[in-house]
Amino acid sequence: MLLITAAIVDLVDAVFERPRWLATAATSLYLAGAGAAITAYLTGLQAGSTVYLPGMAHPVLDNHRRWALATTGYASLFALTRLVAQRAGLPRNRRHRLVLLALSIVGAVLVQQTAERGARLVYQHGVGVIAAPQTH
Repeated sequence: MLLITAAIVDLVDAVFERPRWLATAATSLYLAGAGAAITAYLTGLQAGSTVYLPGMAHPVLDNHRRWALATTGYASLFALTRLVAQRAGLPRNRRHRLVLLALSIVGAVLVQQTAERGARLVYQHGVGVIAAPQTH
């Protein structure tokens, strides 16, 4: 949700040309969102071994994992790039704001696609609803 909120802040910044603090707020949201994405990815990897996973769900889980990795990598790289650009004092012209908005939309689409695949795991295959059987 942090990455979606950051994209909305970028949209407001691009359309209404608000003060510079919006770009700073968006960068902060991207940094927090990247941290959350990393945490979600790592905990998701761990959770995959603790839930019942029907055979037909394996390809969906693999697909979700790939999208999650892509989303995490993109969010992390984009957040760090924004931070470096902001610290370097790059100009904040209209073109720059539109490029940031376009890249934000790419990130939002990645989040949506990852979430869609995660939802399929739960609502179509029941993953995470039943605990994995304990092995002794």
